[in-house]
Amino acid sequence: MKIEELYKIYKNYPSITTDSRNCPKDSLFFALKGENFDGNNFAEKAVEKGCRYAIIDNPEKQKNEHFILVKDVLQTLRDLAAYHRQQLSIPIIGITGTNGKTTTKELIATVLNKKYKTLFTQGNLNNHIGVPLTLLQITEEHKMAVIEMGANHPGEIRDSVEIVCPNHGIITNVGKAHLEGFGSFEGVIATKGELYDYIRANNGHVFVNRNNNYLKTILREIPRTDYAINNAEADISGEVTSCSPFVSMKWKKKNQSISHIINTKFIGDYNAENMLAAICVGCYFGIDEKEICDAIENYIPKNNRSQLTETANNKLIIDTYNANPTSMLAALNNFSKMDFDQKTLLLGDMLELGEASNEEHLKIIETIEKSNFQNVFLVGKIFSTLARDKYLVFENIDNFCDYINKNPLKGQCILIKGSHGIHLEKSIDKL
Repeated sequence: MKIEELYKIYKNYPSITTDSRNCPKDSLFFALKGENFDGNNFAEKAVEKGCRYAIIDNPEKQKNEHFILVKDVLQTLRDLAAYHRQQLSIPIIGITGTNGKTTTKELIATVLNKKYKTLFTQGNLNNHIGVPLTLLQITEEHKMAVIEMGANHPGEIRDSVEIVCPNHGIITNVGKAHLEGFGSFEGVIATKGELYDYIRANNGHVFVNRNNNYLKTILREIPRTDYAINNAEADISGEVTSCSPFVSMKWKKKNQSISHIINTKFIGDYNAENMLAAICVGCYFGIDEKEICDAIENYIPKNNRSQLTETANNKLIIDTYNANPTSMLAALNNFSKMDFDQKTLLLGDMLELGEASNEEHLKIIETIEKSNFQNVFLVGKIFSTLARDKYLVFENIDNFCDYINKNPLKGQCILIKGSHGIHLEKSIDKL
């Protein structure tokens, strides 16, 4: 079946699912494959549960007219999303970066929604499957879209932008993450820069952190609007005024004497750059300055990102969604400046760093040694190997939970941060 024909079916039945356990009536089921499953084996079940059609690539599973056979289901999904994108005339902002892209994406969408109905990537559906699924959620009601694109190997951003075709782009930053896949920090920069390459080739526009020297090296001649902390030369400049514990910031436009104050629900001064990015985008698209402030002030962090939670015994700063050397150092530096009497660290390994893993973990240990924390708990095989003689270490989170059940903490402010694969979130109800 040609994409044009499949697109007509999609327009009649625009609800898409890839999970046979979730089959809305008259939806389209795409039988994707994974390392441990084959969606073709669940196609019949999906149709029985209410899907109008199942798109499959195994001819043996084609039972009747409700099964559409294609050469490759994933490629068909991507081709369908690309075709849908070509029918859209709305501005689309593509966003990537090592740290902060999900928070920045949500802040941008929150600001834009003050004036435009904006579709944005839900959660972290930012990979080769999540990107096309997000695009296919854009309807005629939407006036703008913000599409997050993640990557863990070279070429992945290039593959995404060829489907998304963004008019505007933003790279939040570049840092040492997924080094196993990228091979080097230079590989990270080059891959994130694939977004700039597309924008440059297609006469688009970018929003850029003026203070980021790494981005300057790959930016070159692209029309831009910039933002920066403590840099009056930027189009939008800001300054953190308080971080105790929530971040307050003042910002203003270039050559404007009036400053605006924002009191947020964010923990961590590193979020100021994410907020400025959203402010920059909002100003560019004509959002009222007061509305921008209101949008950011009313945004509540979630999904274990920069959240402050109080239990019966302690205050918890939860940042367990992910971790890499850049974000870990930022979190530690921010935590060391916060005005709490009793501070405890619960840190987990930073995964996917390849040959740089030991070196980067040792840098974190050295940073901890220079700070004055009452308790330090390190979880994961890497920290356990490198810091066994310095701090209390645990090979996995279950071992830590067993320890804390017998040795409860009280009256502490606890920073909880580590890679998602360490599952530090399991400890929250123990603290």
